Amino acid sequence: MNGDNIRQQLRAARRAMPADQQRLHADQLATIICRDPVFLRAKRVGVYLANDGEIDPSILTEIALKARKRCFLPILHPFKENRLYFGEYSAKTTLLSNRFGILEPRLESRQLAPPWSLDIIFMPLVAFDRQGNRMGMGGGFYDRTLAFMAKSSRQKPLLIGLAHSSQEIDQLSQQNWDIPLHLIATNREIICAKQR
Repeated sequence: MNGDNIRQQLRAARRAMPADQQRLHADQLATIICRDPVFLRAKRVGVYLANDGEIDPSILTEIALKARKRCFLPILHPFKENRLYFGEYSAKTTLLSNRFGILEPRLESRQLAPPWSLDIIFMPLVAFDRQGNRMGMGGGFYDRTLAFMAKSSRQKPLLIGLAHSSQEIDQLSQQNWDIPLHLIATNREIICAKQR
């Protein structure tokens, strides 16, 4: 089965998940992550607003904000194709709908953070494997935005994919431009990627 078929099947499966199961998974995910030392130490955290059946990190975001961590949401770059900015987010942030219908903060330079300045970026995904490979929605937004990590020994940001445990597959094919995850957090566990 090719990548597009896998993507379509897994997106359909997560969208079909009942709302009560989605809420349970989001709660389980937050419980697991908020105890982890990596999260406890982080001060600047990239998060996302769930869309298309993605596991919802909003409980985790609330916990982070209450712990006085600064949270940042991805914003589509207005000029560079398939790249992201990260805009500061709080309960008072005005959100606007982007071209995909996903809410994001208004683009204001004083509230933007370069990705390398974040301690953690929690990333949505369609599928993952235990080697840290991630299949996204197909636009390459995160891979292009984080391309600097392929050429650098930087330890930041720590890239953590968030997923329903059912999104795991045995092995994803890897392209040379793919930026692998360090960890994958699901509603069941945190997986330390075994990178090849």
